Amino acid sequence: MGSIQVKNLGKAYKRYSSQWARLAEWIAPGKKKHHDLKWVLQDIDIDIKPGESVGLIGVNGAGKSTLLKLITGTSQPTVGSVSTQGRIAALLELGMGFHPDFTGRQNVLMSGQLIGMTAGEITALMPEIEAFADIGEYIDQPVRVYSSGMQVRLAFSVATAMRPDILIVDEALAVGDVFFQQKCYERIRGFCESGTTLLFVSHSMGTVYSLCDRAILLAEGRVALDASPREVIDLYNAQLLQRQAKGSAKVTVIDSDEAGNVGSFSSDGVAICVVELFKDGEAVSAVASESLVTVKIRVRFNHDYRDPHIGFQIRNARGEAAFMTNTYCMNRTIGAVRRGEEIVAEFAFHIGLAEGEYTITSGVAEGGAGEGEFNQTLARSQDARAFTIVRNMDAILWSGFYNLNPTCTLHRQQEEQTVS
Repeated sequence: MGSIQVKNLGKAYKRYSSQWARLAEWIAPGKKKHHDLKWVLQDIDIDIKPGESVGLIGVNGAGKSTLLKLITGTSQPTVGSVSTQGRIAALLELGMGFHPDFTGRQNVLMSGQLIGMTAGEITALMPEIEAFADIGEYIDQPVRVYSSGMQVRLAFSVATAMRPDILIVDEALAVGDVFFQQKCYERIRGFCESGTTLLFVSHSMGTVYSLCDRAILLAEGRVALDASPREVIDLYNAQLLQRQAKGSAKVTVIDSDEAGNVGSFSSDGVAICVVELFKDGEAVSAVASESLVTVKIRVRFNHDYRDPHIGFQIRNARGEAAFMTNTYCMNRTIGAVRRGEEIVAEFAFHIGLAEGEYTITSGVAEGGAGEGEFNQTLARSQDARAFTIVRNMDAILWSGFYNLNPTCTLHRQQEEQTVS
């Protein structure tokens, strides 16, 4: 079983005035030629137990790739330590180690041995590797004629030919067609079910929800939050919105004991006062699927705004968005508002969701632009209202996420008879 322990980890790079200063310090190590240190990681403490599936997220430059290099041993820490137990398969830059003039088969033999397999094991696994990669006769062609997708196919097939104790994936599957990606994710899920420890880096939040039971958010080289995928992704999304807010909104991180509020933020100019779900004019906490309901959001404006908009999002128990929209996307203009004014937005719809627990998140923004983008985000009330969907006994039997409420027309075809 694989485990990862990271203690007080930090990584810094020296800054030099020129390449000659760097060379001078290498030649005379006792003489300092660098100006200062640039810390890309600081005070990192992570404990990943055997069998855990952990997502690692953060904006570009947060330190994710540097952390993976330290864990895999391709880079050394400035301070702190990294300890791993078990065989590691790291899918970081798939295909980068392939020799372009050798055939795919020859590269399989070389790269397989580099990750710890014997020549006999590779030979025995070769049929399975070929079948999974599914690149046909190209397996015996030089890698230089491969597309980037073909290289990813072959490299992933080699790296995962044997189940590792620890699997580390860093956006390695961004290249390739959707069918191969699905096949890769199924293999990863199979490894996890068999006890492999997973550390997964991705900008695809849906995949993190799907694969991981825990997540870590890196921000400016430090751990900002280590919690459930739902809480971590909520905070990550709030930080992204805050960056668009030009400094006017402040992200508020609520203690994890107060589940549901992580990722909320506010500004002086706006207050979200009420978020409710109504059916037949009454506030409800449970409703039958396919019922006609109304989401009601009341907002108080403490500043003047030229083009405000109000929106909502419905999320399932895992935190995945089932639906979201706003007044801008619906071509409903609120118009300019004055300080002290309140606006109530009511969104009515048939809620054809599957049975389960859901929440309503609401938000306010200023200045619609482009495809649902805004010039400034003002407030967000994360998971402001919870409700339950129960089965509608009068509806058809169905499964999935949302009832499309289809109609069905049947036609009986008459066989044509030939008369001789």
